[in-house]
Amino acid sequence: MKKNWLPLSLALLIFALAEGQNKPVLSPNLVYNPSFEEYRECPRKIDALGTLTIVDAWFQPTAGSADYYNICGSRDCGVPKNKLGIQDAHIGNGFCGIYCSKTDYREYLQTQLKEPLRAGEMYRVAFYVSLSEYSSGAVATIGALFTNERISDTVRSILMNKEIRHLAPGISQTVASYYEPQVVNSYERVLDDTKAWMLISGVFTAKGGEQFMTIGNFYPASQSNVVDLDSLTYLLPGSYYYIDDVSVVCLGCKEEAEFVQNDTASLLHKETPTTTPFDTMHVGATFVLHNIFFDYDKATLLQQSYNELQQLLSIMKSHPTMKIEVRGHTDGHGSIEYNQRLSENRAKAVVDYLISKGIDPKRLNYKGFGKSQPIDSNATEEGRARNRRVEFKVLAL
Repeated sequence: MKKNWLPLSLALLIFALAEGQNKPVLSPNLVYNPSFEEYRECPRKIDALGTLTIVDAWFQPTAGSADYYNICGSRDCGVPKNKLGIQDAHIGNGFCGIYCSKTDYREYLQTQLKEPLRAGEMYRVAFYVSLSEYSSGAVATIGALFTNERISDTVRSILMNKEIRHLAPGISQTVASYYEPQVVNSYERVLDDTKAWMLISGVFTAKGGEQFMTIGNFYPASQSNVVDLDSLTYLLPGSYYYIDDVSVVCLGCKEEAEFVQNDTASLLHKETPTTTPFDTMHVGATFVLHNIFFDYDKATLLQQSYNELQQLLSIMKSHPTMKIEVRGHTDGHGSIEYNQRLSENRAKAVVDYLISKGIDPKRLNYKGFGKSQPIDSNATEEGRARNRRVEFKVLAL
């Protein structure tokens, strides 16, 4: 199997020698909610067709249903005992679980980093896994894939890189290929421990702009070093792993570097391409939240909205007298009544999130405008996407 990352010990040695130090200076972890301790509600059930929506900053990129476990969970989703095994958390009270798998079925975890990776910089990636004793086998090739754009599919199998190739005018072909994770556990090292947590780690050099990390098994069973173990109970049809304590750290970035969560300007975009820092805002100014995502035709916030919500939350906490009105808008499809109700519910969902994170409800208001205030044409998908937006208006500073 091709490896495109240096062994961790070698990479650290090279870096230390290059800097003339005994050890590299480590920057902060770029992963939000790295040990799954922040959640919206305690987990209640394992749903084979469900979607991971209750863990802050994490989501599933395919129809394969990742699971969440916490000591506050039900019998199915508890810690240490749960429906799919027995395991204490590596850190804290919670962890997630995914099939990785000895079959064609796959599950993945995905998150957006605090800032895009910097071209030419070396990053250390680490996370811990533990095999469920209820599995029917173990695998080796669990890894972490970094991409510039969010990747997703509706499949419940291996997440593939699907490229559309234009062969001639009006003729195109979709070509699927396996992703190559930048960090992957060695093929020779089967991840077979059901008691202890096993570290998966590696170092790679970023091409630049990678901001989404996906964890799972990107290889078919024939390339995953599947091993059947007599010690397993064979209650599950594949290889199921608990995941905890995820980190992505830049080995060469300066300690004083400012990260995206403190960069207000990256969040606050006016409806024109110009960006306005928070300090120049004024009462009455309106700003679009560009990366708020909902389930189709619903007001359920998707976890890929977390980066934007976290930044807005940080602004509200840093400016305790600030009051805002969250405003929802839809595109031109559907009736006036339906879009009005949907836009109100989506604005309310953002307000509810801020309240759940400790913001005083007296500082928040919400309003829906339906399809009455488009900022682009509804004749194109790009225009409709711009019209489907959430924004906030500054009421007081």
